[in-house]
Amino acid sequence: MSLVRFVEQVVRGIRQTRSMPRSIWKGAISFGLVTIPVKLFSATEEKDISFRQVHPEDGGRIKYKRVCEKCGKEIPYAEIAKGYELPDGRMVILAPEDFDALPLATTKAVEVVQFVAEEDVDPTYFNKTYFLQADGPGVKPYVLLRDALIKSGQSAVVKVALRSREALALIRPKAGVLLMHTMLWPDELRDGSFAAPPEDVTVSDAEVTMAQSFIDALAGDFNPEDFTDSYREALEALVQSKAEGVPLAEEPEAPQEAEVVDLVAALRASVEAAKKRREEAESAKAM
Repeated sequence: MSLVRFVEQVVRGIRQTRSMPRSIWKGAISFGLVTIPVKLFSATEEKDISFRQVHPEDGGRIKYKRVCEKCGKEIPYAEIAKGYELPDGRMVILAPEDFDALPLATTKAVEVVQFVAEEDVDPTYFNKTYFLQADGPGVKPYVLLRDALIKSGQSAVVKVALRSREALALIRPKAGVLLMHTMLWPDELRDGSFAAPPEDVTVSDAEVTMAQSFIDALAGDFNPEDFTDSYREALEALVQSKAEGVPLAEEPEAPQEAEVVDLVAALRASVEAAKKRREEAESAKAM
């Protein structure tokens, strides 16, 4: 191999390494007597635009100091401890060794506790999604678990500890990969009964039928690529225009609609508008 060829391969490997996400956790799935070493990767990333707090006169960043409210001293981050405030105002201070002594069997293990149908789990429980990647000798048992879940139509309910906190999670196969959705505990879901409309409020059959017509007019396959974050795009354009010193073109204000009393008439107009938008969208795709 020539020196030039060797250097090209090294550079290519460095670029691939930089583009790959970094694993945030390593452990093993306990699948009966089978152990599956895995790495965990975040499956999502926030695309929101972040801002810094600045002094508008000179653009200087605003900085904050960590100051003790009792003695007034600035405390270095390394010297800050965790405290739990009791209802009576007392503060219980916990040291790192206190956390190390807690029994957390799932620190490096993903324990399968049950198999359920995916549709049996309320999506309200889902918190964050991760990719599970087989690590080293875990490839074959990883494929075994993946294929067994696919053929059985089941998902695995597991317990796992991430960032010193035990969580319930759901492992399911998708596009050849095992996904793990961390879940909230039952006592972390709020009771939403307060948001339910009064039971004495009813709608007519004609209103329901027209509402169904509107649903049918907009029904279709869900393609996430068809949707964009228009607010973020507008915000990016605003930032770019400010950076270039060019004023941003003003968008015309949307006319404010009066309060609608006739639901059937409003839905009928909505159906017609939805059909028109769909026809225009299909015509645009065909061009």
